[in-house]
Amino acid sequence: MTRSALTIWCNNDFTPAQAAEREQLIEGAGPHRVLFFEPTDDGRSGAARESLQDADIAFGSPDARAASECAGLRWVQLNTAGYTSYDHAEIKEKLKAHGTRLTNNSGVYDEPCAQHLLAMMLALARGLPSALEAQRGDRAWHMWDMRPGLRLLNGQTVLLLGYGAIARRLAELLGPLGMEVVAVRREVRGDETVRVLKSDAVDELLPAADHVVNILPANEATGNFLNAARLASLKRGAIVYNIGRGTTLDQNALIKELRAGRIAAAYLDVTDPEPLPPEHPLWEAPNCFITPHVGGGHATEKERQVSHFLDNLRRFERDEDLRDRLL
Repeated sequence: MTRSALTIWCNNDFTPAQAAEREQLIEGAGPHRVLFFEPTDDGRSGAARESLQDADIAFGSPDARAASECAGLRWVQLNTAGYTSYDHAEIKEKLKAHGTRLTNNSGVYDEPCAQHLLAMMLALARGLPSALEAQRGDRAWHMWDMRPGLRLLNGQTVLLLGYGAIARRLAELLGPLGMEVVAVRREVRGDETVRVLKSDAVDELLPAADHVVNILPANEATGNFLNAARLASLKRGAIVYNIGRGTTLDQNALIKELRAGRIAAAYLDVTDPEPLPPEHPLWEAPNCFITPHVGGGHATEKERQVSHFLDNLRRFERDEDLRDRLL
């Protein structure tokens, strides 16, 4: 593939504070023309739609249906790890018919999300939330109340729901702790570095798990995947983590299990809905710890998004395999 000028449609969000990253994209694109739109201009209408139809490449968050109807669009790179709106048979078939490649930003978010999960696993095992609550509360010295309940992660079993980039990186980080890691995914590829089974084996694995880490995307197959029956099958003292999507977990059933004290704790970086309303019962559920969908956040997030895109752009120019390719 030659370096003839291409048109790059972009609605990635660059704030005024991210002017350097915007310039990084322009300079890195070289001879190619970059057309910028607001994040809300997703290609469904107006000038953004007209430009998307004439573009060779889209970078950001173009509307899935609009992108699938652009016969000349050769490649779409999403600026997120999630790709729910594209994960539909009709959309994928249209993209394939046009020869449109689809990539996401898993390579940008695997490290921060994996570190975020590891941080919470360690914090809960070592009682850090309880210590912080005491410091901000009665400031009592709960030494002998806390010590017997602190745990080591060594030898405990982690069940990963999903085995994409985030799960793979988390498994690597857990390796030195000597934890038993097993995962389920839609299709077992055979190149996984931990034991991986198909998703329908999850019911056999749940009762043995000390930690259930939900990294599932939202699609037709994952709604309420971690449902009431599956939560009830967990061993007493298990901990549930969700950094995938809120719709994949039965939150009402989770609250019930937490109130009953069967599940030791839950950590949620994603909820349904988002933002989570202040009056939602999850906020007051015992041992439920919530962060506002910040698991993938990091100071160099926008810079790494652009770098990831430019690396794939060089690969696209040379007709090489693209990183984080979905289609």
